[in-house]
Amino acid sequence: MKLTIEGLKEKEAFQKAGIKLPTYEVAEVAKKTKEQPRWVHFGAGNIFRIFIGGLADQLIENKEMESGITCVETFDFDVIDKIYKPFDNLTLGITLNADGSTDKQVLGALGEALTTREEDKERLKEIAVDPKLQMFSFTITEKGYALKDAKGEYFPWIRADIKAGPEKANSAMGVVCGLLYERFQAGELPLAVVSMDNCSHNGEILMNAIVTLAKEWVNLGFFAKEFLAYLEDENKISFPWSMIDKITPRPAESVAKELEERGFKEMNPLITSKNTYIAPYVNAEAPQYLVIEDKFPNGRPKFEKVGVYLTNRETVNKVERMKVTTCLNPLHTALAVYGCILGYTLISKEMADPELKKLVWQIGPVEGMKVVTDPGILSPKEFVKEVIEVRLPNPFMPDAPQRIATDTSQKVGIRFGETIKSYVAEYGDAKKLKAIPLAIAGWCRYLLGVDDNGEVFERSADPMLEELSTQLAGVKFGNPASYKGQLKPLLSNSTIFGSDLYKAGIGEKIEELFVAMISEKGAVRKVLKEELN
Repeated sequence: MKLTIEGLKEKEAFQKAGIKLPTYEVAEVAKKTKEQPRWVHFGAGNIFRIFIGGLADQLIENKEMESGITCVETFDFDVIDKIYKPFDNLTLGITLNADGSTDKQVLGALGEALTTREEDKERLKEIAVDPKLQMFSFTITEKGYALKDAKGEYFPWIRADIKAGPEKANSAMGVVCGLLYERFQAGELPLAVVSMDNCSHNGEILMNAIVTLAKEWVNLGFFAKEFLAYLEDENKISFPWSMIDKITPRPAESVAKELEERGFKEMNPLITSKNTYIAPYVNAEAPQYLVIEDKFPNGRPKFEKVGVYLTNRETVNKVERMKVTTCLNPLHTALAVYGCILGYTLISKEMADPELKKLVWQIGPVEGMKVVTDPGILSPKEFVKEVIEVRLPNPFMPDAPQRIATDTSQKVGIRFGETIKSYVAEYGDAKKLKAIPLAIAGWCRYLLGVDDNGEVFERSADPMLEELSTQLAGVKFGNPASYKGQLKPLLSNSTIFGSDLYKAGIGEKIEELFVAMISEKGAVRKVLKEELN
C-alpha cells in the first residue's frame, strides 16, 4: 500500500489493514481548495495534521465543507518537501487507545501545501485577497509569535524583517502581517485570525505581534496608517482566543513497524534539518478539546458539528486557565523534569511511579483545585481525573518527558506561577503550597543536566538554557556546599515565574529542596519520598 491519491484506489488492501478511507474524492477536494480557498493554516506539524486536519476531514465527510485547508509551513520547510508532497498531502492518523487498540484513518482534507519561501509568496497573496476567505489559523508554537527577547529587544531576525519591509519578511508574523495588508488593500476584506496554539491568551499574543510589526512598517512608510484601524476593528479583523488540548507525541517506531507489517511502504519517521520529528503518519491520544471564541467576521466552518466548543472570550480564558494552570500542563512539566532526572523515557511509565503519581495528584486535584477556575462548559474535577487516570497512564502513548521538557523556562510562569499568585491573593503568601515548590525545585535540579545517579544527560532545547546554565555555574553534584545562592536571580525573576518567589514566601523552600537534591546519589528520590509522605 502507498499513502498517495493513486494508492488509495487499492481500497481492498486498506480495508484488510483496518484503515478507514475518505468517502469523498480527495483530488476533487484539493482542486476546490485551490480554486475556493476558505481556510489557511500556518504551522503544518503533527497536532495540526491529526486534530485540525481531522476536524476538516469530518466536516467534508459530513458535507458541511467543500474545500479543505491550505497548509502553510513557516519554519521547517522539510515538513512540506518530505512529508506533504511525496504523499499528496495525505495523513495517516493513528489514534492510540488506552486498551492497546488503534484506530487508523487516512485524512484527505489538507488540500494545498505551501511554505513561506519566496517561490510561494505570490500564491499566498492570491489566496489572501480572496473575498470569501474566512480564516487564518495557527499552530506555530508560542515561540512563533515572539518578537522580542527577555530584555525587551527585537530578535535579530525580526529587526531584519522590519528593516527590509513586508515584501522581504521571513518570520511567520512578518509574512502574515504582509498578507493582511494585501487583504486591506483589496478593500478592507474581513477575516478571522485564530491562534490555536497552546498558550495563554493566544489571540491577544497574536494580535499584539501583528499590530507591533504593522506599527513599525507604518512608521517606516511601508504601510498606510489606516491599516492599523483595520487591524483593530473586530468587525473586519478578529483575533479570537482559543484553547486546544490533544497529546500528540513524536511518531513512534512501533507504529511504523506495524504499518510496514500490514503492507505499507515508506512509513519510517524522520528528523528534519530543523530537528522536527515527523512521519507520514501521526500518532496521538483519543481525547481532544478545542474551544474557540465565536468571532468570525467573514463566516466560519460549522465547528460545532464536530465537537468544537464555540463560546465567548471569558469562557475560553477560563477553560485555558483551568487546563494550563491546574489540570494538565503543570502535571506534564513536573513529570518532564523529574522523568529526565530519574531516567524515564515514557510519561506512562512515570505514572506507575508511586512518588511521581502522588506528586501530580498533589499539584492538580489537591493544590490547584483550591484555586481552579471553573469554566462552566467543562468540569475541572472530571477533566483532571481523565488526565491522571486515562490520558497520562496510557501505556500505548509513546510520549517522552524529554519532549515535554522542551522550553520549560517559557512555561513555568503560566503552569506554576498562576497558582502561586492565586495563593498569594487568597492567603497572603504561597507557603501552603508543597508540591508546586517541589516541582520548581525539580526543574532547577534538572538544569544541572545530571541525573539522580550522578550521570550526565542531555537537556532539552530551551531559549534560556545557556543563560540559566551560566547562573548555576559552580554548583556541583554531590557537594551541597558548592551552592552559594546561585538560584536567587532565577527564583526572584518575575519575568520567568510571574512573581518574585521570595516575596511569595516559597523561594527559600525551593533553595532548601534543591540543595538536598544535589547532596548525593539517590537524593532526588529521597527528597520526593520525604516531601510527599
